[in-house]
Amino acid sequence: MSKTRLVITAVVIQNRPVHEVAAEYGISRSWLYELLARYRTEGEAVFEPRSRRPKNIANATAEEVVELIVELREKLATTGLDCGPDTIKWHLEHHHGVEIARTTISRHLTARGLVVPEPKKRPKSSYIRFEAAMPNERWQSDFTHYRLTRPDGHPGADTEILSWLDDCSRFALSVTAHVRVTGTIVLTTFRASVTIYGIPASTLTDNGMVFTTRLSGGKGGRNGFEHELRRLGVRQINSTPNHPTTCGKVERFQQTLKKWLRAQPVQPSTVEELQALLDRFVETYNHHRPHRSLPHRATPATIYTSRPKATPEQHARADDTHDRVRRDRIDKTGKITLRHSGRLYSIGIGRTHARTRVIVLVQDLNIRIIDAATGELLRQLVLDTTKRYQPIPRPNTSS
Repeated sequence: MSKTRLVITAVVIQNRPVHEVAAEYGISRSWLYELLARYRTEGEAVFEPRSRRPKNIANATAEEVVELIVELREKLATTGLDCGPDTIKWHLEHHHGVEIARTTISRHLTARGLVVPEPKKRPKSSYIRFEAAMPNERWQSDFTHYRLTRPDGHPGADTEILSWLDDCSRFALSVTAHVRVTGTIVLTTFRASVTIYGIPASTLTDNGMVFTTRLSGGKGGRNGFEHELRRLGVRQINSTPNHPTTCGKVERFQQTLKKWLRAQPVQPSTVEELQALLDRFVETYNHHRPHRSLPHRATPATIYTSRPKATPEQHARADDTHDRVRRDRIDKTGKITLRHSGRLYSIGIGRTHARTRVIVLVQDLNIRIIDAATGELLRQLVLDTTKRYQPIPRPNTSS
């Protein structure tokens, strides 16, 4: 029996004096009087454990923000896009001006029953990650199947979707729909991408016959795609058989793509209609959807357009230049530091950019400093090794 029940029973049932009961049980008379008042008001409920939760929480998330989180979750899920806490956090900051921790978002989603636990899912920390350091350093490619829908709603013909993806930025270079992907189509889409984005340093694909004939027993020689890569000086990389995770980025891209396609209210009935949907998805994916694997949840287009591009010549002569990619934060005085040939240099950027996270691209003495969130070029310079401090150039005011 709890002490609360004992002291209340002693006073109410046994009619013992309050001061006597308080002294016997080692409690103050004021506390005993409070228990008696609660007993008269609440009855038996006074014996139940009371919540220790404060009545008011000063830093509690506003109810309208919680509703906005739920609304964004439902909107993103309905359109087939990623709707996790990281993505919702990005949309809140960029479109609604609300800064909130991802753990807080996750807590509110869980409280609303919108998160399905997956305890058996392999943790991300168990994977060995790798990615190219520069755009065009490596292009990944693969194709997947998608079934059309007939006008009467029944399943239609099977189609194939061929994707070209930049490894560094996850930028979708080309996504096209076909009745069947052939070697000629692979070569044509690769050449079209090269025309727009330049020649990559390397490619990474699986061992499908449209990409390579290396496992075909030597019959027929190299295909057109392999000849084209060698003509351009592009290094060809193929995954080990039965190891699909080697091409994990393009495989994950295809999963995201097909999830979005299935969420569309009107399903395509022809290859042309499917291609129109693919064009819409690529625009959203490249320019308007934050990517969880990129720094500060940037969009693929931000990373791809803000960094210098690798080329086959750069890839073949990697020892000729010292290329680096650094992530840093501008200090409160508007500077960052950079070490070159064992010496530390300070580079001025401006107090207006204090505390901004940046990506520093270094190729020997050529330096570019980019806002990690927006892709804006904050400063570009050639390092002057005779000066330990690289001041901001003063504008030329002479007329």
